[in-house]
Amino acid sequence: MLQLFTTNMRRLITIILSSILLGISIFVSPTSTWAYPFWAQQNYENPREATGKIVCANCHLANMTTQAEVPQAVAADSVFKASVKIPYKKGVQEIGADGSEVPLQVGALVMLPDGFKLAPQDRWTDEIKEETQGVFFTQYSEDKENIIIVGPLPGDQNKEIVFPILSPDPRTNKDIHFGKYSIHVGGNRGRGQVYPTGEKSNNNIFTAENSGEVTSIEPSEDGSRVITIQNENGEVTTESIPLGPELVVNIGDKIEKGTSITNNPNVGGFGQVDTEIVLQSYARVIGLIVFFIGVGLAQIMLVLKKKQVEKVQAAEGV
Repeated sequence: MLQLFTTNMRRLITIILSSILLGISIFVSPTSTWAYPFWAQQNYENPREATGKIVCANCHLANMTTQAEVPQAVAADSVFKASVKIPYKKGVQEIGADGSEVPLQVGALVMLPDGFKLAPQDRWTDEIKEETQGVFFTQYSEDKENIIIVGPLPGDQNKEIVFPILSPDPRTNKDIHFGKYSIHVGGNRGRGQVYPTGEKSNNNIFTAENSGEVTSIEPSEDGSRVITIQNENGEVTTESIPLGPELVVNIGDKIEKGTSITNNPNVGGFGQVDTEIVLQSYARVIGLIVFFIGVGLAQIMLVLKKKQVEKVQAAEGV
């Protein structure tokens, strides 16, 4: 009962802290929320689509490298480290929601096999505690302990995120079996180019929706810019460009539909990688070692026997 109470209290504390952090990220620092997997949690029951794509790629359109390091094999009911590396150039800044330059934030998502989950803190080693200092882990949903998310975190200090993982024990869980399993990892740096609603963010490139001549560029009260385009028939259309992207057109320029009218301010991106891990049985390892020793001894005995036969034959003059 005490263990059950402690587990429930930890889950309650996790939910409360997650809500507090999310509230702070939304109301205090809105630019960082776009690196947070909250949007995937709200819109997707499972963060990995049938095609194998992690849904973060739907908003973070640029592709950047993400690396994952896990042990080749782990024992049942053991704690191990899964490392996610999210590389990018140090000191890079991006466009915030208000158009100003802000440091990149990073986030990561690790999809473990069923039965694997975040290791309880009382089983963390001193090394793990040091490597995860300042990192807050949450599970994707209440019924998905095997999917762990992190973020937003300051990118310059968290280009490598260590996840402490607890492996399941097939001896106590009949639904788990020894063998090879897949792990899916996603790593993001920077804000997305598309909001979950499908609208472009200001961290995106804007193109002309119609052909014609740029007749005016006027600022709006909210800081955005309105570009007026007039075609050969005298029809007038307008393009609203938010703060952040730099205009690459001027009054008098003739542009075609689909032509870029801003630069591409995005310096971040998303990447995913798949890897494998073996849930190994001590009994199997010991059995394999015993088998190898047996084979080795058999080979030695055969050699010794051959030498003995050769000596006998030599003594008999055969």
